[in-house]
Amino acid sequence: MDTILDRIGGTPLLPLRRIAAPNGCRILLKLEDANPTGSMKDRMALAMIAAAERDGRLPPGGPVVEYTGGSTGVSLALVCAVKGHSLDIVTSDAFAREKLDHMRLLGARLTIVPSEGGRMTGQLTRDMIAAAEAIARRSGAYWTDQLNNRDQLAAYHALAGEIWDGTGGAVDAFVMSVGTAAALRGTAEALRRRRPDVRVVAVEPAESPVLSGGQPGGHRIDGIGAGFVVPLWRPELPDAIERVSTDEATTMALRLAREEGLFCGTSTGANVVAALRTAEGMAQGATLVTLLCDTGMKYLQKFGALT
Repeated sequence: MDTILDRIGGTPLLPLRRIAAPNGCRILLKLEDANPTGSMKDRMALAMIAAAERDGRLPPGGPVVEYTGGSTGVSLALVCAVKGHSLDIVTSDAFAREKLDHMRLLGARLTIVPSEGGRMTGQLTRDMIAAAEAIARRSGAYWTDQLNNRDQLAAYHALAGEIWDGTGGAVDAFVMSVGTAAALRGTAEALRRRRPDVRVVAVEPAESPVLSGGQPGGHRIDGIGAGFVVPLWRPELPDAIERVSTDEATTMALRLAREEGLFCGTSTGANVVAALRTAEGMAQGATLVTLLCDTGMKYLQKFGALT
């Protein structure tokens, strides 16, 4: 290794043991908490910055700006610290305090946009985007603009390759919660190139089911459910969309900690709830893969209030 960035990717696959599908299906979790900041977002942050450096959009030592619910900001802060870029992050009090502290400790400057009672809403996302765009115009910083940035898809194409190799090509379904939609899209596209009949299931908050035609609303699942149809979303890609509530996602995250020893965030809880539902309609012995998106260490205060 030359830098800590060389530790990004190559994460393990682990089968669930006690939280199991009743029909003998295998549910495998890609342990993205093994990335340096404890999140899958390390992959996309590195891909976005590296691509902008290669084509000159981001000069050596140039400033960067982004809006984020936290994990992308932490990952960008890590990448920018190693590569020598200053970073402005627009975020909100709706997101875990641990993430905000982590960004600051890695050198990012934070602009905090107030939320409505700590809930994630479409209006909050729009307000954060507007604030990031204003900083980019004022400072001339490179705006990674994660909701529109296709450079990150390459990171998830690589993730799909790891899943394919890790299962020996025996992956029957891929289940993934939707934030920017890049992880679902990039991973599913690359898996389908290898096996066209891989079942793809998207996951969204039940309180804000806009992808499946419902009304936007507030929820508390960090990192997913922007409150509107995001630009990278491809409606023809998933075979199904599962709606998972904040309570269901939180309960499953706590079960994963207590029954599997896997301490993760609520987006992972939503992934596992959806994977178990998906398994009910699969053939006996099928293999389903989803992601452990990030470590529960990013949510200590949130989970501490529940115990």
